Order: sequence, then structure tokens, then C-alpha cells
Amino acid sequence: MRGRCVGLAVVCAVTLGVAVPGAARAAAAPEEILLREAVARLSVAEENREGYHHDAFKHWVDTDRDGCSTRAEVLLEEVVEPPQVTGRCTLTGGRWYSFYDDTHVDDAHGLDIDYMVALAEAWDSGARDWTAQRREDYANDLAELDALWAVTARSNRGKADQDPRQWMPPHQPAACCYLTAWVTVKTRRQLTVDPAERATLTALTRDCPDVPITTRPA
Repeated sequence: MRGRCVGLAVVCAVTLGVAVPGAARAAAAPEEILLREAVARLSVAEENREGYHHDAFKHWVDTDRDGCSTRAEVLLEEVVEPPQVTGRCTLTGGRWYSFYDDTHVDDAHGLDIDYMVALAEAWDSGARDWTAQRREDYANDLAELDALWAVTARSNRGKADQDPRQWMPPHQPAACCYLTAWVTVKTRRQLTVDPAERATLTALTRDCPDVPITTRPA
């Protein structure tokens, strides 16, 4: 697994005991903001899920037409031990690390690709007003290293569409990486937070290093 919490890569690697290879995805010119300042900058608004449906976000497309869907691209990027790749990006074998629950997985079928900020949560927080193309871009965001994560199906489904007030990784050392990634995605996509979410982020990030996060406007 890559230490993909922007600004906390080394901290994640030491805490989680995993390697931190160099960045692989393309990135626009970034802006750095200290974590707690980024939390304070997030716009506050009540959530609104009216009209949400999963198909509003077209996902797992093959943007670069290399035969690998977004799901496969994330799996190949986060692999610990490379799988065999055959045909149209069929993966056999390999090994991955799920940082949510400190678990290694030896079969890609046992992994989900988690949206750091779930599709329903994104809808609640402003994506309901986006165009279909903008929602598709969000659902296949390979440019933002904190947007998509390969994790165990169990942990992903336990998280579902909850925010940090409702769910945190069961592996406690992952907390600050998780919070940093959450704030990075919300900042990048100019998504709002509800009052309870803002209060939770403010409280929990007090116990995290106030490192600069790197935001890349979408």
C-alpha cells in the first residue's frame, strides 16, 4: 500500500508499517494548507440527500483506454506484491494492505475500492448540483491520491456512506491519515460539511499533526 495521506505519507508509513513508493498519479499544481486551517475553511451546510441514486455517478470507467478500469488502476497502484495481469486487465494473485483494519489481502476479489468521501455523502454535500460529467470525474478520480482506496470489503461496507462523526477506521493508528484524506477530498471538490461533521473534524484533528495538506482543485 502507498502512504497516500497527503502531507502525512511518512507518518503513515511509520505508524502503519508499510512502504511509501513515489507518487504515481498525475497531479496539477497543488496548494498547501495546514490541516486545521483547511477544516476551518470548509463551508458548513445542512445535508440534502433528496434525489440521490448510485447511478448518478458513472464509475469504474477506463478513462485512458488502456484496458484497465478505475478499480483495476487503483488495485495496481496500491499493490504490495504484484499480481499477474492478463487479458483485459484481469488480476490473478497479488497482495494488498487495507489500512482501515490493518489487514493484508491476497485476493483482489476480497477488496473494495472505497470512495474516501462516499458518493452519497458527496451528493449530500453539493454533488447533487453537479453535471453528470463532473460526477463521473469524481467517481473515477485518479488525479487525487486521497480519493480512492483499496480496502477490505468488510471495512468498506462497515463505513458505507458515513462521515467521521459516525465512523472511524477500526485500526486506531490510521485515524489521522483518514481524517487528513477526508479533509483533502472535501477541500478539492469544494464539498460542504454539516455542523456535526465540522465539530467532529475540529475536535479529532486537534490530536493529529497540523501538517500541510496538498489540495488540487478539480
